[in-house]
Amino acid sequence: MARLRRWHCYRKLEVPYTRVSRSKNKNYIPGAKPTMVRLFHMGELTRNPSEWQYEASLVAKENHQIRDNAIEAIRVMVNKYLESTLGKKRYLFIIRKYPHHIYREKPVVGGYAGADRISQGMRLSFGRPKGRAVQIYEGEKLLSIFFDDITKAKDIKYFLQVARSKLPWRYREEIVEVKSGKPLAL
Repeated sequence: MARLRRWHCYRKLEVPYTRVSRSKNKNYIPGAKPTMVRLFHMGELTRNPSEWQYEASLVAKENHQIRDNAIEAIRVMVNKYLESTLGKKRYLFIIRKYPHHIYREKPVVGGYAGADRISQGMRLSFGRPKGRAVQIYEGEKLLSIFFDDITKAKDIKYFLQVARSKLPWRYREEIVEVKSGKPLAL
């Protein structure tokens, strides 16, 4: 059974490895996988973010990378909670970061006889593309929820706390008024 490699192998931020083109000749990365995140905008899509009264966001506290399947898991969970509590047309949920960075893996075989025939040490150790990741820097927003009903602010803050617990690294929840930019005290 294929397993994902531990994420501490990809912790450090590096120059994004991103060059994928529609024409094969200009592709620098052969075999790059598509992103797992299916939707980046959910809810009421006819209104602009500036037309809503409040914005709740997850803001990164440090620089790091997140795998795209973790973002997809958060997207599904938060969107389900928002639809059940607010209704389909009473919020706008935006994932603000796109997984551009393609991470690579050099498969290493070890632990049984004859492994040296399969795994050739550090020869051609660049690796093959295995998936995509988002690179986030301190102070950047990963996702935002726009809403009008102030009575649901505590519920939305709770949803962000649950989403934060599913993510690696540290985040803070931030709820502000869209027009004035003042933070709400809950």
